[in-house]
Amino acid sequence: MSTSPQSWTRTERLDADRLVAAVHAETGVRLVVEGPCPGGEVGAAYVRWPDGRRSVLKWRPDTRLDELRAGPLAVCETLRGRGYPCPATELALQVGGAVVLVQQLLAGKPLEVLDHHGLDQALALNKSQEGLLAGRADIPSTNLYLLDDGPGYCLHEPLRRHGRRGAALERRIRSVGAGHPARPAGDDVVHQDFHHGNLLAVDGTVTGVIDWEGAGRGDRRFDLVTLRFGLHAREQAPGVVRRLDDILDALPDDVLRPWWAHMSLRMTDWAIRHFAPGEVEHWLDLAEQRL
Repeated sequence: MSTSPQSWTRTERLDADRLVAAVHAETGVRLVVEGPCPGGEVGAAYVRWPDGRRSVLKWRPDTRLDELRAGPLAVCETLRGRGYPCPATELALQVGGAVVLVQQLLAGKPLEVLDHHGLDQALALNKSQEGLLAGRADIPSTNLYLLDDGPGYCLHEPLRRHGRRGAALERRIRSVGAGHPARPAGDDVVHQDFHHGNLLAVDGTVTGVIDWEGAGRGDRRFDLVTLRFGLHAREQAPGVVRRLDDILDALPDDVLRPWWAHMSLRMTDWAIRHFAPGEVEHWLDLAEQRL
């Protein structure tokens, strides 16, 4: 994550000020807000502790802290115990219907373009997630939402209403969902938003992986499908996408197909509701490659 604050919107400023006030009222700790973090779709800001240490303040609306503790925060504790570079959670607080997190600020900036060295590191990190949650049935497995709506994302109705291509894609997604479990089996760590923008690096060396709030248990290879969709957002170094496609093409169809359906639903729905109309076709093109 870049350590330079970006410009605020009025809503972000009000949210950050309100949340640090809630932290102070609840804990007595007075955090100073410096500015918003770049990128992402969920609020995050840089804050400074009374001792001068800097951290990242994050807030997630419509979330229960006990659910985060049972899932994503437990996943991160497991990873950190194995030396995996994910941030420590320094403070977690329920504020009404939202959860406020203060997390360790890791060194590095998000990778804007993934080169072959970066892909090698991403693949190694993904491999290291294998089997880390064996015996942890208490940590929920990831839900693909192929037959029903997710919590604010993976919504089906926007696709049904988005012309012939969108409606046809939604039918194919539901067809895949009818033939596969909603929660794939596995004991690996699944980040569920493992794209190169969530990889921090210094001089090309990955120093951290951020944004674990959707993490759960399943098959680590799901994250490679997420990475592939992330690479579609902009042009990458020559040959990188082809390398990753070759890895995905080697997966069994009954493994790859439901994950591809999930990411197709997730990104196309999000594009319909949040991006410019022309960008929706960009995601439909990718979705249709393997559905």
